[in-house]
Order: sequence, then C-alpha cells, then structure tokens
Amino acid sequence: MQDLKLRTKRFAIDCWQLCAKIPKSREHDSWVRQLIRCSGSVGANYRASQRGKSTADFIYKLKIVEEEVDESVYWLELFLEIMDTNHDEINRLRKEGDELLAITVASIKTARKNKN
Repeated sequence: MQDLKLRTKRFAIDCWQLCAKIPKSREHDSWVRQLIRCSGSVGANYRASQRGKSTADFIYKLKIVEEEVDESVYWLELFLEIMDTNHDEINRLRKEGDELLAITVASIKTARKNKN
C-alpha cells in the first residue's frame, strides 16, 4: 500500500488540479473553495495524527480526517452532478476519497480496539 502521507497529499493536489479546470464563476467559486479546503485538510490532519500525543489524540485527529475526506467526497459528488466534463477525473478522485475514508475508519476501529 502506498504511504498514506503521500497518498493524502496526492489527493489534495489532484483535487486542486481538478478545481483549476472548473470554470471561474460566482456559482462555482464557493464549491471550489470548499473542496480545496477539505481535501487539503485530509493530508494535514493525517500528518498531525501521526504525531499524536496519545492513542486518544491519535483517534481524535483521525476522526477529523474521516470528516474531511467524507466532505471532499460530497463536493466531488456535487461536481459530478453539475459538470459536463471531467467525469473520469472526478470519479477517480471520488473512488480515492472512498478508499481513504475506508482506511481511516478501519484505522480508528483498530486504534480503539488496541486501546482497550
């Protein structure tokens, strides 16, 4: 499996590159900003989780990753609905987001199990 630090970083970069292709308009601007913020937060918070001060801190930070990647998938789903182009790229990013979400949830479950 690819290192998750690199994978979450790549996810943010790929979402940013998708957003650069979206037409600049008042209607798109808000959603573009939201996707850029939450997709970037996935990697930033994953990195922070790796420096957790305790198991509880690690889990707390992974819960943030879970929320941010789920939000990223939501914005990607919306773009898929409204965009006439880039469907392959959006679907690839959505699939990657779903995989990152599954990995994060599994990591949280494992950490909770090992904590007890």
